[in-house]
Amino acid sequence: MLYSVQKKCTPVKKKGGRQLAKIFNVNGACRPEAHYMVNIRSRLEAVKIMVDNGDYFTINRARQFGKTTTLNALADYLKSDYIVISLDFQTMDALSFANVEKFVSALAGEILDAVDVFPEEIEEGFLTFSEETARVNSLNAFFRVIKSWCGMSDKKIVLIIDEVDTATNNQVFIDFLAQLRAYYLKRPRVPAFWSVILAGVYDIRYIRQKLRPDEEHKTNSPWNIAADFNVDMSFSVSDIAGMLKDYESDWHTDMDIQEMAGLIYDYTSGYPYLVSRLCKLMDETIAGSDDFPDKPDAWTGQGLLEAVKLLENETNALFLSLKGKLVDYPKLRNVLYALLFTGRPVPFTAMNDAIEIAAMFGFIRNEKGMAVIYNRIFETVLYNWFMSDEYETSGIYDAALREKNQFVTGGHLNVRRILERFVESFDDLYGDQDETFLEDAGRRYFMLFLKPIINGEGHCYVEAETRNREQTDLVIDYHGEQFVIECKIWRGNAYNERGEAQLAEYLDHFHLKKGYMLSFNFNKKKTIGLKELILGDRVLIEAVV
Repeated sequence: MLYSVQKKCTPVKKKGGRQLAKIFNVNGACRPEAHYMVNIRSRLEAVKIMVDNGDYFTINRARQFGKTTTLNALADYLKSDYIVISLDFQTMDALSFANVEKFVSALAGEILDAVDVFPEEIEEGFLTFSEETARVNSLNAFFRVIKSWCGMSDKKIVLIIDEVDTATNNQVFIDFLAQLRAYYLKRPRVPAFWSVILAGVYDIRYIRQKLRPDEEHKTNSPWNIAADFNVDMSFSVSDIAGMLKDYESDWHTDMDIQEMAGLIYDYTSGYPYLVSRLCKLMDETIAGSDDFPDKPDAWTGQGLLEAVKLLENETNALFLSLKGKLVDYPKLRNVLYALLFTGRPVPFTAMNDAIEIAAMFGFIRNEKGMAVIYNRIFETVLYNWFMSDEYETSGIYDAALREKNQFVTGGHLNVRRILERFVESFDDLYGDQDETFLEDAGRRYFMLFLKPIINGEGHCYVEAETRNREQTDLVIDYHGEQFVIECKIWRGNAYNERGEAQLAEYLDHFHLKKGYMLSFNFNKKKTIGLKELILGDRVLIEAVV
């Protein structure tokens, strides 16, 4: 614990003595008057440039990536210059998409609710659609009213639709997109929406796949007019720091704002939901617990690690959504397994369906042309999911489970003993396996061995920058102590010595004097076991399997 004296924090008060009630929000859209949130003005400015250019485009981002918050703020930001029709397809039930007549009727009603003032004849036109007059309820008739409205309006009209995923599995929506496209192409001659923004998780290009799963190669959709949307909606370290500064001005915890923002980013890579969830856990759950009695104790490195452990073991809506995608898309599972366990480099190939789907759902991101798991938290959650199927049947997991009490002494993790027993157990169980098995499964089995030992008390993650086919660095956080274990494939003495030197340099990054190496050696004459090496002022414990 970094604070030895309990410091009572109370929020500042507004004029009149009313206490602030801001919170970190993870449920629905954020509002600046009620929630601590990142300043997204620069993003709104970037989107407005596209609107000013008259672009039609989509905002496709993974679940809980801040789409609705951004769209709500954008509607307010644009309303002084444009008439903004801001809709949410979630408010339209399944019956609304049953056929064209019902869709037009429902859509007209939504527009009537979304806009305050209409020209009289335009309002009458929409009211006609909302009545039970199926004879005129066609998309052609609907768009003729839109054309008339755009032609007589003093301000350009912008259409924003959130949660278009609700509609993307039916032909009616495709026909609607086709009409938008047709009027977009005729804009030099015919009045039409100035800009259209569609937001959701699924890329509109995948509509055909969702309609006809037996013809997955047909991915052409009517939305081929869309401009590229390249606005970064993830949170940077400075974004997070700005939000924490707002929190700190209320609570005065004396946290190191820049350091805390950097630590949060290290675990989340700026994924909006995960950033807010970690902050909410530290603020509302960690603070006031036995080990972190007040807010200053919670807003520390140790408080963050505790929040990370809680988050990674949650069954929240985001994790359930990701898990569901693994079931729905078998190719996705194969790509993620390769990234997590085999160390095989996977290029971020835009034309590869599995890569596109993994990126669309937020599992991976493009890092210098290579596919990488989006963030450290997703990586740990995915490791746990993939390995959970083996907990009941894995001999190496059972070996660690039976002996886990011997690996912790006085609250300190004995990593040397862990490596020693892993080498013995692995050799007993899998010593006669071939090279291919060792290369693909060895590191996974070490993580299985480690899981019951640190479960609930510590945290383990893979340092993504070092993961490749021949090397993986594991970092263990256990009760405030850190341990670095390099897992590698043996490629001869010269290669091994270079690895030892690299590990020594890596220890400097963590300010550690002791490091660990686990080598999987295919040489039949190898000597398994542990040895200790002195590298300058550092100690290296090397285990050979």
